[in-house]
Amino acid sequence: MGQTFHQLGEILLRAVPTFFFVVLLHFYLKYIFFKPLEKVLHERYLATEGARKVARESLERASAKAAEYEAALRAARNEIYQAEEKIHNQLQEKEAADLTTARQHAEALIKEAKAQLAQDVEVAKAGLARESDLLASQIADSMLSRSAA
Repeated sequence: MGQTFHQLGEILLRAVPTFFFVVLLHFYLKYIFFKPLEKVLHERYLATEGARKVARESLERASAKAAEYEAALRAARNEIYQAEEKIHNQLQEKEAADLTTARQHAEALIKEAKAQLAQDVEVAKAGLARESDLLASQIADSMLSRSAA
């Protein structure tokens, strides 16, 4: 059994340089290869996540701007419709006022024409009355002069 321990000790003694070499290789690879690789992968992750975050923020800003634009467009359309309606109402009021003025003017012309017509009728009646008296006296004279002859 002592010899087994002795052989085991020799194996361990021969394995010590390999063990130190493996430990040294581990730390060498850790600091020379894995640390920079981890750093690059971390930076890459941050860059892609940062790009995604920037893209997401840009998309949110664009959506907000689009919503603002749509709201402004709706407000502008509303203002235009209200202005058009106001102008339409003003035109209707102006047309109604013009129509009332034209109607009053036409009624005044009709009243004046009726008055002129009534005056012309009176003048014609007076003229006819004179002419009828004149004709009546001419007829009477003519009848009397026939009967006397």
